[in-house]
Amino acid sequence: MKYILLIILIMLSSYPAYSDDKPLTYDRVRLNGTASSEVANDTLVAQLYVQREGQEAAPLAAEVNAAIAWGLEQAGAVNGVKAQTLGYQTQPIYQNKRLSGWRVRQSLRLESREPDRLAKLIGSLQARLAVQSVGYEVSPARQRKAQDALIVEAIAAFRARAELVRNELGAAGYRLVELNVNSGGPGPRPRQAMAAMEMRAASAPPALEPGTRDISVTVNGIIELERR
Repeated sequence: MKYILLIILIMLSSYPAYSDDKPLTYDRVRLNGTASSEVANDTLVAQLYVQREGQEAAPLAAEVNAAIAWGLEQAGAVNGVKAQTLGYQTQPIYQNKRLSGWRVRQSLRLESREPDRLAKLIGSLQARLAVQSVGYEVSPARQRKAQDALIVEAIAAFRARAELVRNELGAAGYRLVELNVNSGGPGPRPRQAMAAMEMRAASAPPALEPGTRDISVTVNGIIELERR
């Protein structure tokens, strides 16, 4: 009988005092720190397109291909301009539920950190291409540099809040339990649509202002206060 009672006592002493597998924690506080700044846009981005409609898809495709090839050739002759083709589409056109023709379209994306050169190129490309959008954005290199500086500021803000909480709650100190850094990205890219989308004659370069972009970094974390 004594042996049975001893076994039961050992089993009870080894059984956890709580049903949850996670250990009990106390004095934990969730905090965040944020830092943001306005960063000057340094890259001009434009998207142009060619679109043709007609009865036969093959000749339309040939026209679109020729215009895009011409656009690429013009862009390749300008130093500091990157060109990329986008979204080739061939779509049927229906009238009264019957096939009446075809629509062929392709876009050309241009970007440059030499805005004057690209703006002049956009003006000349409108002889055969239409402008869909033009706007400024922050280059990846400048964005990373800004985010690195903001991470330092956000962590400093987090530490200041942690120290404030520790002091107000009368704790001896705190330890960092968890920390997450969210650098996100720049806000929505502004687009400046051209007034005359279907201009076919060479046009004057568009007037554009680079402006700035808001970039922010948020640090979220958990601290555990140390009791006195």
